[in-house]
Amino acid sequence: MPRMRRRELLKSSASALLAFAAMTAGSAAHAWPGGKSNIELKKLQVSRSDDGLLLNYDVRFDLPKEVEDALIKGVSLVFLAEAETFRSRWYWTDKPRGLAVRRWRLTYQPLTRQWRLSFDGLSRHYTRLAEALNAMTRGSNWRIADALPNGDEQDYYVDFKFKLDTDELPRPLQLGFGGQSEWDLAIERRISVPPSR
Repeated sequence: MPRMRRRELLKSSASALLAFAAMTAGSAAHAWPGGKSNIELKKLQVSRSDDGLLLNYDVRFDLPKEVEDALIKGVSLVFLAEAETFRSRWYWTDKPRGLAVRRWRLTYQPLTRQWRLSFDGLSRHYTRLAEALNAMTRGSNWRIADALPNGDEQDYYVDFKFKLDTDELPRPLQLGFGGQSEWDLAIERRISVPPSR
């Protein structure tokens, strides 16, 4: 290959790489400002009872404009709340004691102009999006694990996650939003289980 051609090829490759970097930086600058920081965990409490471990949570967030637009255009969104209980062990990996999952499907029905929230095979309709979001972002006395044995003073903790499940979105949409922070609605926290009284 002649030297001049190689130099031109390197120049064009470098300029293409710079253009791509500028485009990526530009899209990041125009991304929705909240990103991961838009979702907030207001309350997370775990308590022991005769029925088992009970969890109370309160998650707050506003849907980004792009996500709300997709909802209005007929895309269903699936939200997950997961609580996994572990027993701490110093000599090995921590032992799982239980996993509880809640799953909601949120859809918009343009004919009735209502929001439909499905959970455990049951559906409820809401006139406002904020009402539907409020119904799934709060939980009280959610049984997440069996009762711990009396006198068991081992260290237990719960890993709590709340997220928009992007794996449930239509495949073309999954390919289209790679790296866009407005679709990244997720929060994780760890909380210790209080000792028995």
